[in-house]
Amino acid sequence: MPDKKSNLIMHALIKFGLGFIMLGLILFLCAGSIHYWNAWLYLIALSIPIFFFGVYLYINDQELLKKRLHSKEKEKEQGAYVYITSISFLAAFALCGMDYRFGWSHIQPLVVMIALVIMLAGFGLFVITMLHNRFASRVIEIQSGQKVIDSGVYAVIRHPMYTAAIVMFFSSPFILGSYYAMIPMLFYLFGIILRIKNEEKVLCNGLQGYTNYMEKVKYRIIPFIW
Repeated sequence: MPDKKSNLIMHALIKFGLGFIMLGLILFLCAGSIHYWNAWLYLIALSIPIFFFGVYLYINDQELLKKRLHSKEKEKEQGAYVYITSISFLAAFALCGMDYRFGWSHIQPLVVMIALVIMLAGFGLFVITMLHNRFASRVIEIQSGQKVIDSGVYAVIRHPMYTAAIVMFFSSPFILGSYYAMIPMLFYLFGIILRIKNEEKVLCNGLQGYTNYMEKVKYRIIPFIW
């Protein structure tokens, strides 16, 4: 048991650590400077709540933490959509760094702070969703004993996890001081929409009661819109 716990800790630290290192390298190399204060603000503001939530899951729900660390898609279509969102995501952050280097955008500090609050609110929604739905996974799969969750945030929208991701990532360019980075973020949104439609097809075919749930809860990610 101690070995399994140690392996889980190492897996989590390596996965998230490498993720933040890669993100930092993209931002600072494209910016051509380590004095890119928006990037430091973003990385610190994002890493602290993620770290503490990871600690919380390790103490209280290691199985859920394992699910978040598992990221290999079994569905071929989903793999293609993940590729679209990943490339769009990386392109947006590279563009943020280039924007800093060449001074294309001029975003006021107040806008940066508002965007930061919005991003943290998105992370809060992510945490609420995770704690409410223990079947939440990074990959599309029907798990053993899985049932439809239709209470809490799931009573309002069908995919609150995607809503949280969209809120977090669409506020990111403003925190990083770039209007132009919103362009690749539109492709990220396109990839998310395709991913949701395919996911619902998989869930309708494999998860009992999901079709009825779709009839009950009309909206996917934004109430009264879609």
